[in-house]
Amino acid sequence: MIPQLLVAHRMRPGRPAPQGGGVVTADDVARFSPLPLTLQADELLVHVEEYLARGVGIDALFVDLLAPAARRLGVLWEEDLCDFLDVTIGLWRLQEVMREIAWGSPVITGPINAPCRALFSPMPGEQHSFGATMVHEVFVRAAWESEVLVAPDMRQLVSKVANKSYDLVGLTVSCDVTTESLSRTIKAIRSVSMCQNVYILVGGHAVNSNPAMALEAGADGSAVDAPGALALANRLVGVSAHRTVNAG
Repeated sequence: MIPQLLVAHRMRPGRPAPQGGGVVTADDVARFSPLPLTLQADELLVHVEEYLARGVGIDALFVDLLAPAARRLGVLWEEDLCDFLDVTIGLWRLQEVMREIAWGSPVITGPINAPCRALFSPMPGEQHSFGATMVHEVFVRAAWESEVLVAPDMRQLVSKVANKSYDLVGLTVSCDVTTESLSRTIKAIRSVSMCQNVYILVGGHAVNSNPAMALEAGADGSAVDAPGALALANRLVGVSAHRTVNAG
């Protein structure tokens, strides 16, 4: 099993931004989606860089190519066409490619004076963190100070928010969980958060299948993809976040 990781980074070495208005087509997704099951991460990266050379932007690459490939792995598992280990390895390869591309890409600077701070995590108990990592990378590129937890348990998640002030906490919910379970997690975060007015966003397969779950569970909102989460977070937190630290 992939070990616990905490990834936090903001300043990146520069990679020239893709030029042009390249797009990812449905045929591209169909051709690319099976590759994570058979190619190593470095081989997969070669294919992905072809899209960058074609002018596809970084965020479009993440959302329109890598994310559908990850969802396809989930479908194959649900239909018993591959096992859990195959899915885990495939997602790990996609995640490594995403991190490699993001690491060498320029941060998109915005009007943020003091960077807003975010923490992203899969729901405690979930083993796959691809969705949380993708949202994290999009926020980093938008000049947020962002961190991501990989496969945390509840204790690790609440410890992070209790010991560091975050303007925003994002949870990805990819497996079938009840609204009550999500609500308990959100309440636990709010009860210990160092930031008194922390915003909590949720997303992922389970939320997209049942959008009402977000508000019923007590979240401040939800988004169907990473750019949508970024836009919503910017509206909620604002471009010059003011954090109220909970001293209790």
